[in-house]
Amino acid sequence: MSDYALVVVGASLGGLAAVSELLAQLPDELDAAVVLAQHRAAEAPRGELERLLQLHTDRKVVEVSDKDPIEPRHVYLAPPDYHVLVEPGSFALSTEARVMYARPSIDVLFESAADAYGERAIGIVLTGANADGAAGLARIKAVGGVAIAQDPATAQAPVMPAAVLKATAVDAVLPVGEMGAFLRSLALTPAGVRT
Repeated sequence: MSDYALVVVGASLGGLAAVSELLAQLPDELDAAVVLAQHRAAEAPRGELERLLQLHTDRKVVEVSDKDPIEPRHVYLAPPDYHVLVEPGSFALSTEARVMYARPSIDVLFESAADAYGERAIGIVLTGANADGAAGLARIKAVGGVAIAQDPATAQAPVMPAAVLKATAVDAVLPVGEMGAFLRSLALTPAGVRT
């Protein structure tokens, strides 16, 4: 069983394809819950993203509700127009002001995950057209968690992963297709023992 408790993923423009590919290769060795903040319109139909992503993974995909417990081997989606905050063992939803013009905000999710799980958190920033996620991934890295960025050269919109690389020293810069193998290697290594 992996020492990592939570994988937080941020995506924006081009995110559906990138997240679908990532979910399809989640390794069995990784028991952590996965939480996704995908920028989407406030009026996006409820349940549609959930349904599309469920096609790519055997793990249960659910949209977060306030006070939901965090369960291993589940994939959680930030609902449209809500920030998701991670607390030890559960979620909270917020309608506070948009961050980087976005709600859900990747930074809000990542910063709360860092505060709640420290070195047991893994953050992944994928394709996107703004800098949301850079500060949050830097916070995860600062508390001893793992920071992963999509290789900007492989992203449909390279601005977001490129912003991450300016903000912090990441543990890996990878095309999405290589992230599953990297996550598997992390799952087989105790948290805090990375080289």
